[in-house]
Amino acid sequence: MGVNEIPVLQGGFAPIEQELTLDLTDIEGEVPKDLTGMYVRNGPNRRFEAAGRYHWFDGDGMLHAVRFEGGRVQYQNRWVMTDSLREELAAGAALWQGIKDPPRKDRPDMPVKNTSNTDVKFYAGNLVSMWYLGGSVYQVRPGDLSTVGKLEFDERMKALPVSAHSKVDERTGEFLFFAYGKEAPYMHYGVMDRHGKLQTFMPVQLPGPRLPHDMAITPNYTVVHDLPLFYDMDAFAAGRHKLKFHHQLPSRFGVIPRHGTPDQIRWFEAKPTYMYHVSNAWEEDDGQGGTEIVMTGTPFRLPRDWRGNIEVDRFPKMLANLEHDFLFYEWRFNLRTGQTKERVIDDIVNQEFPVINSWMQGYKTRYSWNVLMGRSNRAEDPRFCGFVRYDLERDTCTSYHEGVNKWFSEAPFAPKDHWKKEDDGYLVGFMWDDEKQASYVTVFDAADITQGPVCRIKLPQRVPNGFHATWVSGERLARGY
Repeated sequence: MGVNEIPVLQGGFAPIEQELTLDLTDIEGEVPKDLTGMYVRNGPNRRFEAAGRYHWFDGDGMLHAVRFEGGRVQYQNRWVMTDSLREELAAGAALWQGIKDPPRKDRPDMPVKNTSNTDVKFYAGNLVSMWYLGGSVYQVRPGDLSTVGKLEFDERMKALPVSAHSKVDERTGEFLFFAYGKEAPYMHYGVMDRHGKLQTFMPVQLPGPRLPHDMAITPNYTVVHDLPLFYDMDAFAAGRHKLKFHHQLPSRFGVIPRHGTPDQIRWFEAKPTYMYHVSNAWEEDDGQGGTEIVMTGTPFRLPRDWRGNIEVDRFPKMLANLEHDFLFYEWRFNLRTGQTKERVIDDIVNQEFPVINSWMQGYKTRYSWNVLMGRSNRAEDPRFCGFVRYDLERDTCTSYHEGVNKWFSEAPFAPKDHWKKEDDGYLVGFMWDDEKQASYVTVFDAADITQGPVCRIKLPQRVPNGFHATWVSGERLARGY
C-alpha cells in the first residue's frame, strides 16, 4: 500500500512540517473569560517517511498547546525531542520502521522507536510526554514546549519502560506509574513525590509478558491490570510478535496500597476482556465494615458469532485495524471478601477516551465525558465523532456530534476559574472539519454539551488527529504541581 493509500496518512491524519507560536483571533462565539490555563494534546506527526508499512501509532510525538487567559488565546506546537528523533534528525532520514515491521535487531536498547506520542500530563513543574509501549518519559517546558530531558531523577528510573498512562494526583502532586516489559517480573509499580523523588518502587510479578494499557488510583490504592490479550507465546518464543486473546484466562486486577509492598498486592479476577482506558476509581464502604474499590472504564465489546461465542481470532485483528467498539463498564473489588462484581453501564453508545474533572480523580464522580466513536467502512480509519456526557447518578447520557465529516480530539475537562460543582467548567479540544479542510479549537459547556461549542477558534494550520490531552489550570501552573 502506497503512502497515498494509507488512511491514517491522509486528510486530518496527514503530518505537518511547521512549528508555530501565534495568537488566535479568528473566533466564532465568545471565549469564556473564566477559562485560564493551557490545553495540551499529544499525537503522532512523523518527521521522516520510513520504509515499510505505516501504522497510526508510529508517528513522532508532537505537542499542540492552546493557552487561555482573559479571553485571549495562543497556539503553539513542537515535536517532542526524543533520543530517537534526534538521531534521525542528525541522519536526515528515518532509522526505524513502524510497529507493523520487524524491530531493529542491532538496537537492543531501542528495537522499536520510542516516539513519546501518546499521553501528556503536568508534573513537577513540567509537562511529561509518554509512549503507549512503555519507555522513557520526556519532560517538556510548559512555557515554550521545549524538551528538557528525561524523567530520570533516580537510577531505578533509567531505561525503565514506563507506561503512557501513568497518573498525576493533582491534590498531592505525586506521579504514580507502572512499567512493563518482556522479562520477569514483567511489571514494576512506583510513586514519585511532587519534587521528583522516588518514594515507592516495587516489582509486580505477572505470569508472563503482558500488554496492560492503563491503571487506576484512589487516595489509598492503585489498581494495575493483567488482561488476557497478550502475545501468542509460541510465536513469542520464536521471536515473532503476534497477539492472541487468551479467552480461557480471566482478567486480573491487582490492588496495591499506594505506598505498599509487594506482599500487600491483592489480585481480583473478572470476566476476560481487554481495555485501553479507565474513567475513574474510588473507595466505597461495602455496608459491612469493608471497603470496595469501584472502577469504571471503557473495555472492548468482544466480537461474537451468531451463536454468541467469542470470535477469538478476530478480536486481535480488530485492534490492529483500529476497529473500535466499546462498552462503558464498572468493576467492584471488595477488599473484605476478595470478590469482584461487574456490570455493564452502557452497551448502547460506542464511547471511549473517557475524561473526568481531574481534581476528582480517585474520588466518587458523577460525570464522565467520553469520545463518541464512529464505525468506519474501511480498516485503519478511526473516527472520533463527538462527545458523550454520562451521568452515573441518573444512569443517562447526552451526546453531541456534527455529522460524518468532523473529527474531534479527546477534550479534557477544564474547570472554571472559581468552580464549585463537579461539572462547572468546559471541555476544550481540537476538531478537524474535513469539508472545510480546517482545524479548530472547540470549547463546550461541560454541563450541557448538546448546545454545541460556545466558541470555535480557527487554527492557521491543520492539527493532525491524535491521542490524549490534558488541561493545566492557571492555578496549577502557578503552584508547579
